[in-house]
Amino acid sequence: MYLEIVTPEATLFKGEVTSVAVPGIDGEFQMLNNHAPIVSILGEGKVKIYGDITIEKQYADRFTKGEKDATILAINSGTIEMNDNKVIVLAD
Repeated sequence: MYLEIVTPEATLFKGEVTSVAVPGIDGEFQMLNNHAPIVSILGEGKVKIYGDITIEKQYADRFTKGEKDATILAINSGTIEMNDNKVIVLAD
């Protein structure tokens, strides 16, 4: 599936991923390929990206490596939309 992470400053990531887990306001949830369409509000926490991905050098300091080969981005809040195997995270 295709993931795009956008902040007010820049598009931090865009590319193909295996899955993504996000901090929903009622708890963390994960999306895989062919997930049902969803729009949700995100709370403070970590966006966990799974797959063989490359982060652009100028944004690399905003991401960390987690367990199970996850790439992690800490956020304060945001929204997420998934439709037709495309996930868009609007993050603060």
